[in-house]
Amino acid sequence: MEIKNKTRIGHVISDKMEKTIVVGIDVVKRHPLYKKTYRRTMKYLVHDEKNEAKIGDMIEIVECRPISKGKYWRLSKIITKGHIVAAQEA
Repeated sequence: MEIKNKTRIGHVISDKMEKTIVVGIDVVKRHPLYKKTYRRTMKYLVHDEKNEAKIGDMIEIVECRPISKGKYWRLSKIITKGHIVAAQEA
């Protein structure tokens, strides 16, 4: 019997930490009483061993053993590269 790990697809929000990125995954929910749909962004700390993901990249993450207190996902692959617009100085 094969155990399949959970996978998610999201975009990189922050890459300022060493070997760790923050990934945002948008979730659309519906209120049970009022039936209004609303959007929530769930944030995950993800282990990036080679520091290859950058802000704006669309990536796939996979669940793994706990690496630290809040980090139990690891980078599986980069789906599309995002581009960062550099701040223009006057």
